[in-house]
Amino acid sequence: MKKLRILVLAHEDLIPPEHAADLDEAAMLDCQTEYDVCVTLRKAGHDVRVLGLRYDLGVLRKTLVGWKPHITFNLLEEFHDVTAYDHHVVAYLELMKQRYTGCNPSGLFLSRDKALSKKIMIYHRIPTARFTIAKAGRRIAGLGKLRYPLMVKSATEDASLGIAQASRVMDEEKVRERVAFIHQQTGTDALVEEYIDGRELYVGVMGNHRLKTLAVWEMDFGSLPADSARVATRKVKWDLAYRKKYGISSKRATDLPPELEKRIQKIGRRVYKALQLSGYARIDFRLSKDEKIVVLEANANPELSYGDDFADSAEAAGYSYPELLEQIIRMGLNYRAAWRD
Repeated sequence: MKKLRILVLAHEDLIPPEHAADLDEAAMLDCQTEYDVCVTLRKAGHDVRVLGLRYDLGVLRKTLVGWKPHITFNLLEEFHDVTAYDHHVVAYLELMKQRYTGCNPSGLFLSRDKALSKKIMIYHRIPTARFTIAKAGRRIAGLGKLRYPLMVKSATEDASLGIAQASRVMDEEKVRERVAFIHQQTGTDALVEEYIDGRELYVGVMGNHRLKTLAVWEMDFGSLPADSARVATRKVKWDLAYRKKYGISSKRATDLPPELEKRIQKIGRRVYKALQLSGYARIDFRLSKDEKIVVLEANANPELSYGDDFADSAEAAGYSYPELLEQIIRMGLNYRAAWRD
């Protein structure tokens, strides 16, 4: 690939340092993806600038017009501190006729809204857990049609925000308590869905039209107590001390029968297409003890740091980390937004 001017778009609080040693471990963890992407792209010879964005699109416009990057590497996950606004920023890039990496605005919008995405999956006969939505100040409808235990989480937030062991509930009183917690803690609607006891699997998918499915990955919950819910809580995903204590890790799901793995990957591609995703995404599954496949959600523009699930599964599929980033850039350059037609 020729050397490019690449604008890395990130939250203004996540501007990476020049050197990893400039921050302590906790602070470095917050901006690890930004650091890994910038360092890797610079080593590949690209001209990389980082723009921190939070409230003002004017600074983005000024940089696009003044510097004229070949592509924007989009690592922004919120705007005005609202995660549901991320697709508006990508839409602005399209209005500015700027190529970008990752998912298009429609795919970001559809996958962000977990209830809407589940309705679309149901329409396409893609297996997903039965659910209802609990809105603030309204009666929770449809609980009687669901089977306990249930999971309660934000209907729009990602990165496991608001998900804990207490998210698995066994009766209506606990449902109401946890719904109230989600409303207060995240300011979003709450998704109440049936809890699927089984394995937690992930499938990475890349592409715009011709799709590449990565190896099936699995969350290994290590030595969590037997009565704990095997779910990717915020502590499971982000608390290094907690992960070390219980031996929690993620790895390739090597013991799946070949036909079952192919079915999971095929469903991952169906979800990707149904939600109009592009670039790259991670589809999250539960696999019950009787090998029933259930889709939890789709994560457009998933965590991209070196050594995380998506990068590791890409490496298992033959992409080194630099090659993965180059492929993501190539897909962004080739994506045909409406202005290119």
